[in-house]
Amino acid sequence: MSVKQLVVIGIGNSGYFLARHLTALGHDVLAIDSNVETIQDINPLVSQAVVADTTRKNQLAALSLNKVDAVIVCIGDNLEASLLTILNLKELGIKNIIAKSSNSAHTTLLENMGVTDIFHPEHDMAISLAEKINRPNMLDYLPFMEGYSIIELTCPQKFIGKTLKELALTKTHGVQIIAIRDPLQKEPKIGDLADYLLQEFDVLFIIGPNKALDSIKD
Repeated sequence: MSVKQLVVIGIGNSGYFLARHLTALGHDVLAIDSNVETIQDINPLVSQAVVADTTRKNQLAALSLNKVDAVIVCIGDNLEASLLTILNLKELGIKNIIAKSSNSAHTTLLENMGVTDIFHPEHDMAISLAEKINRPNMLDYLPFMEGYSIIELTCPQKFIGKTLKELALTKTHGVQIIAIRDPLQKEPKIGDLADYLLQEFDVLFIIGPNKALDSIKD
């Protein structure tokens, strides 16, 4: 894995956990926030932490961000600060900008500014929770494209002791198992899985239309 030079602007809840986890994954993370105490708190957990007002272009310019791999703007609760920060980054020539959005209007404004990589943590968390409630044996949920998802599902009782060839899920349900993980093994099983006999504690990674995924829940 190549080490990336990353910048996280706005160290609220999302920015804090994002910066900390990216650092734990081995990347060089520069955390930026206008609050001194916030920067003091995260300083031991990242490569570098700086107090700066990113709505002021001269303060951003002084940080020399042109060679970083990505700048992630996690300012969601202050629309003006979010948009001014992104405008400044664009004027400084930063190309890879990822931005947090707090609502649909925020998203529209970001898109109008040319930001294509937008994340919605509160929305995504709520959808994920709803999906887990809807599918009690589901471990995780990942939207794939409009109307399609990838889910991580504990092996349904009705699948145990059967092979994927027998189940023929692509024909019967319009979904496909793309990987299988045994909790006792480090590496998941991928590739030709047709003759694999499903076990009670297997975890299945399944891709397909949302309606079809609903039909296979236990």
